Amino acid sequence: MIRKLSSPRAPSVYELAAKTGVHQTTLSRWLRKGTTVRATMSQEDDDKGLTRPRGGRRPQDLSAEEKLRIVQQASQLQDAELGAFLRRHGLHEADLAEWRDQANEAALAALGGRRQRSAEQKRLRKLESELRRKDKALAEAAALLVLAKKARALWPDEDDDTTGSDEE
Repeated sequence: MIRKLSSPRAPSVYELAAKTGVHQTTLSRWLRKGTTVRATMSQEDDDKGLTRPRGGRRPQDLSAEEKLRIVQQASQLQDAELGAFLRRHGLHEADLAEWRDQANEAALAALGGRRQRSAEQKRLRKLESELRRKDKALAEAAALLVLAKKARALWPDEDDDTTGSDEE
């Protein structure tokens, strides 16, 4: 149980308690005692990656700053050193790759955000200009219709012969 709780992708104590039927407080006590025993293990066991990372934190519990620091440190290491580094921190290469991708996406979003905003502003200005132009055209068309109606009321068409005089 202690090994399950101290693995890099360990379930929470509550999840393990629900799965195994062992009460959560018992599991917590075992974990506490197990980590104090592990703290006294030899450096050789630590190099083999048998102990939990400092503070007993899981990778998903790390802050963004800590993840970025780990990614930066890992980028300076060779394969053998990288493996030891990952074991020391209780991580997998997949964690490191995921964090690296997240850092790259965040950096690109920060750069692209300014460009995207200015592009959106240009598009907004263009749409507002087009709207003003269409409003003016609509007002002009309405004025022409009103004038045409008044002109017909004042001067009726002479072409409209409703008396039927065409039949001669």
